[in-house]
Amino acid sequence: MHEDPSTHGSDVRPGGLSRRAFVGLAGATAAGAVAATAGTAAAQEQAFTPAAHPGEQPNILIIIADDLGWADLSSYGAPHISTPNLDRLARQGVRFTDGYAGSSTCSPTRISLYTGRYPGRLYAGLSEPIAGPDALDPLRGIPPEHPTLASLLRGVGYATVMYGKWHCGSLPNFSPLKSGWDEWLGNFAGGVDYFSKVNNAGRYDLYENDVPHQDLRYYTHILTERAIEYVHRGHEKPWLMNLNYTTPHWPWEGPGDQAVSDELSARARSGDARALFHYDGGSVAKYVEMVQDMDASIGEVLRALRDTGQDRNTIVLFKSDNGGERFSYQWPLRGGKVDALEGGIRIPTILRWPAGVSARQVCDVPVVSMDWNPTLLAAAGAAPDPAYPMDGRDLSDYLWGSGQPPEGDLFWRVVDQGALRRGQWKYWVSHDVDRNVREEALFDLSVDQREEANLARKQPALLAELRDAWNRIEETLLDYPPGAVRSS
Repeated sequence: MHEDPSTHGSDVRPGGLSRRAFVGLAGATAAGAVAATAGTAAAQEQAFTPAAHPGEQPNILIIIADDLGWADLSSYGAPHISTPNLDRLARQGVRFTDGYAGSSTCSPTRISLYTGRYPGRLYAGLSEPIAGPDALDPLRGIPPEHPTLASLLRGVGYATVMYGKWHCGSLPNFSPLKSGWDEWLGNFAGGVDYFSKVNNAGRYDLYENDVPHQDLRYYTHILTERAIEYVHRGHEKPWLMNLNYTTPHWPWEGPGDQAVSDELSARARSGDARALFHYDGGSVAKYVEMVQDMDASIGEVLRALRDTGQDRNTIVLFKSDNGGERFSYQWPLRGGKVDALEGGIRIPTILRWPAGVSARQVCDVPVVSMDWNPTLLAAAGAAPDPAYPMDGRDLSDYLWGSGQPPEGDLFWRVVDQGALRRGQWKYWVSHDVDRNVREEALFDLSVDQREEANLARKQPALLAELRDAWNRIEETLLDYPPGAVRSS
């Protein structure tokens, strides 16, 4: 890690800007909004400068955006999206330039975060994502007996809540309450209408503690309200909160789009299973509106932490669940959601913990969703279950200790692609429907984030070495069932 990039040289950053220009632009974008919404930026930054481990269990707040692309925040280079609250969060902690999702679609990534394991170790992780007939499969979910971040933290005295999207299996077999969370309000499916809460199957999908809960207000605001209410409760225990927004996932609806919701919901209820995919709607402007509304909502939650005096010893982790979708801004990455190319798996990732991590850090060490499970367990004084060995790496000694960057390859496998990253090198492979190799590539991400220069012919020994490493991991995972395909 290094400090604020504005103090360093002029190497090229996202969007073609120098480090100095990149950080200056992000700071200028955020400054006015910060002053208007949460007091002076200088006072807030000063409050988050010292870092000393408190010697007590921290609260943990994990905020997940849905289908948010790597460069969809102004602090990551978006020239047309203003995200002052998340930009400020990044300045108060660590912004990861090489943060990755555990997969390129919703369900497997969430499974990797909650279990700390490759999604392909669980049958549910073979769904990309859980949708259609898979949603009714009694095996498609996180088994209640499988340890999760929530159940392991609960074992060392934590209260645990989840607000928002679950997407790791449906009732009656699966739910957050069956996997370690004490309380939840949210949806089971991959996507729901923001007002009606109807999913693609035409069913109402908003539940509180496994019972249908009626609330037809804008979903992002419902979740924000519930999160703020929880922060303001009197807490006798440390707590874990998973705040899983569906923003900016389709359908493309902002807070004022009730009429759009009415039309799409009617089509979904009438049997149009593709209505909420919203192929006939949306725009870049609407996408920007949704992201900026989510940023404002996150700002309200962070303000509640500050107002209650819990901000200093609360770990806040913000990330997306996979790469961006139709209207996402991801330059210079190639590909998007469902791909094992960088655009499908590299995601914005921010960590803040004032009591344990110094502010204004930028980290280019590759980290991936399953790493956060053992890392957060370590912060809480908990340990993984040895009967379910984790694939994620414990980053704690590096992030708030004196250790070196973690070693180990990063691995991905989706139904028709795979990838492995080792340092600056990335191996990528494409498969046909019978799992035969269709194409291979070797990329040097230190100079080619766009993955356009295939160095496989120039580096055949390295290609073979990384291919072998990918195959060794892949052989330990469950096989895809016959006919496995991606779900939209």
